[in-house]
Amino acid sequence: MSEQSDKAQSRKGQTVALVIAGTMLIWLAANWAGPALGLPGRYALLIDFAALAALFWSLVVAYQLWQARRAADDG
Repeated sequence: MSEQSDKAQSRKGQTVALVIAGTMLIWLAANWAGPALGLPGRYALLIDFAALAALFWSLVVAYQLWQARRAADDG
């Protein structure tokens, strides 16, 4: 594996980690602030779906990284 693709995969992995951590922090803050601000339940559902979408994206990108590393190790 070349150094350039290694760095690209490293950046991609860092992005995935930041998205996961940021999603969880925002989701926790929104779940705490929602009832305190008196937001209706539909907003909580919207926040949950947005968090699920971000986590699904992270899962897809992490799978792509895993496949790329397996392919590089095999050949």
